[in-house]
Amino acid sequence: MTDAASFNEIAKTVFAQAYPLIAAQIIGETGISSGYCLDIGCGGGHLGMAMARLGSFEVGLLDPSDDMRAMATVNVAEAGLSGRIRVMQGAAESIPLPDDSADLVVSRGSIFFWSDHVQAFREIFRVLKPGGMAYVGGGFGSAENRDAVIRTMNERHKGEGRWEDTMKKRMGSDALPRFRQALVTSGIPGSRVEQSPGKGLWVIFSKGDKPHP
Repeated sequence: MTDAASFNEIAKTVFAQAYPLIAAQIIGETGISSGYCLDIGCGGGHLGMAMARLGSFEVGLLDPSDDMRAMATVNVAEAGLSGRIRVMQGAAESIPLPDDSADLVVSRGSIFFWSDHVQAFREIFRVLKPGGMAYVGGGFGSAENRDAVIRTMNERHKGEGRWEDTMKKRMGSDALPRFRQALVTSGIPGSRVEQSPGKGLWVIFSKGDKPHP
């Protein structure tokens, strides 16, 4: 789905419960709840806003689409978060940030559309601070929420083929080895890919062993 208004409507309704669940999952598993957080492929900015609400982050929202960035800017203003969140143009393969500038890099859903995963992983690693972490992939926060989203989206797309089948193609059995190989090629040490029905599919890595303050 590329139409910004339609994407935003679904994010605010069908997917609404996923973003705070995923934000809590990321903060809980990385142990990072403050500093600078970059949300790549932000769409309407919903994950980045959830990170700002649950943590003490300054947040960057990055997206290549003019329409998505415009929608994210409106959403951030309506949420009263303009003072903590900045919307930027860019893509995972070319992040407009200096080296060692992000404590946490997150993304939900956009990874399946990146044109060059090796370059994207290297760029993410470049902008991470020592001890910073990346947590990028796709999921719904819990198995229960995933099932609820699938039921609703299948009903919305009735007659067009099951939405669930599209999701399975993106996050199916070939995704795990594909992302693992991209991480190997990228040369990023200590990286891993995790997949489970409840959490989804996530690429996780850190920049060095220095603990985040």
